[in-house]
Amino acid sequence: MTTMLLAAGLAATALSALALLALALGRPAVRRYPLYGWLGLGAMALFELLLALHVAWLATFFTAVMWTAYIAAVDAAVYRRRGDSLLHRPAGFAAMAALSVPAWLLFELYNLRLRNWAYVGVPHNFWRFALGAAWAFATIFPGIFETADLIHCGWAQRLRCRPWRAGARWSGAVLGAVLLLAPLAAPLRWAPYLFALVWAGFIFLLEPVQRALGGPSLLRDLEAGRPGRALALLLGGTACGFFWEFWNYWAAARWVYVFPILHHDRVFAMPFPGFLGFPPFAIECFGLYGVLAGALLPSAFRLTLLPEAPPALPRHRASRP
Repeated sequence: MTTMLLAAGLAATALSALALLALALGRPAVRRYPLYGWLGLGAMALFELLLALHVAWLATFFTAVMWTAYIAAVDAAVYRRRGDSLLHRPAGFAAMAALSVPAWLLFELYNLRLRNWAYVGVPHNFWRFALGAAWAFATIFPGIFETADLIHCGWAQRLRCRPWRAGARWSGAVLGAVLLLAPLAAPLRWAPYLFALVWAGFIFLLEPVQRALGGPSLLRDLEAGRPGRALALLLGGTACGFFWEFWNYWAAARWVYVFPILHHDRVFAMPFPGFLGFPPFAIECFGLYGVLAGALLPSAFRLTLLPEAPPALPRHRASRP
């Protein structure tokens, strides 16, 4: 059974990679695939080789370096398809990566009580550990948003649906607050079983806040009959979930799951049902970025994630006669 699940995980990871590759190579292409993308792809291949050769420093920082190379490769594919990308707004990209660290630390704070995962093989030196952790955490937002952006500009932004009318807007925020408080208020012996509430709670809490502040809103998209961003985030979260677990499985410094149920059927290190948490996690990251960026960043440093319409190409790129 374990071998079958590992094979299923490898197949799902490969399919995710092939789907993203098809989007990256698809038409139309308004730019050439840039050099930094090729460097990212080459770095990913090199890191896999060095890991197989048991290079110690790489095995310790494998998650951080692999995701850094992946982000460059996927961003280059977005740039090829749309003529613009997150890395071409370097100040905003750096700010987004910085916000990714405190955003993930919110979940680490919950984990102090829920104890759903732990880290093994990490450096004993505090500063090496802090550097590796901060670097890895800083890739979370970029990894999800770059992946979703490729899916969005390559396919999902063209989708349309019947406009959906939301009900009472602030009732969702109340529900989200209840979901997020429940694991903290529950008896300690029950708290580890309530992890799903955290992954759903931020979605319900942050979406009404975003709407009220005039920020990016997936509900507003659905009310306008545009499901593309929401679907791209869900699919991007799914793909990233397989990549996270695949690369974590082989790393020396990695996380292990210690929550009290669902340990029998694992894909890589993750119990199979746990993969259902990655799609909503991408939606949570979208909301967390919107709220944190709106509260902490000057407008010049805020990124528009998964834009609906591609920007116009510079005028100096005239069409051929």
